[in-house]
Amino acid sequence: MSYSPRRAICPGSFDPIHRGHVEIIKRAAEMFQEVVVAVSDNPKKSYRFGRPQRLDLAERALEGVSGVVVEPLDTGLLAQYAADRGAVALVKGLRSGQDYDYELPMAAMNRALTGVETVFLPADPEFLHVSSSLVKEVHSLGGDVRPFVPAPVFAALNEG
Repeated sequence: MSYSPRRAICPGSFDPIHRGHVEIIKRAAEMFQEVVVAVSDNPKKSYRFGRPQRLDLAERALEGVSGVVVEPLDTGLLAQYAADRGAVALVKGLRSGQDYDYELPMAAMNRALTGVETVFLPADPEFLHVSSSLVKEVHSLGGDVRPFVPAPVFAALNEG
């Protein structure tokens, strides 16, 4: 197994990608030579956007960010995906202690399975309250979510 000491994976469903995600990915891109934004499907979630559209929106939101690639994460273990891609780290943004409590057991399991480490980045205070589900809810009730999402996401939210 060949590892790139500077490749990281930023996994998520990104339904939709928002400015908090973008901010974490940009910071990760400063730390690693390559950041793979792995767009996944979680069977426990229902989605506003299909995976092809989520991939497209992520690519458009991250256009111009050096060292970032967007690709689908198919079924299977995230730890195995990271190992197959030669990544040394998973990058997760944390907004609260609740996020940490949710992510810590998965980080420990991923490390036990393949040795991949998890790097936790605290969210920028400007985005502590922003989540994909809250963006969708506020938008569906007529709220203005433009400050929280990239322009292509705002346009997509208004199309459907």
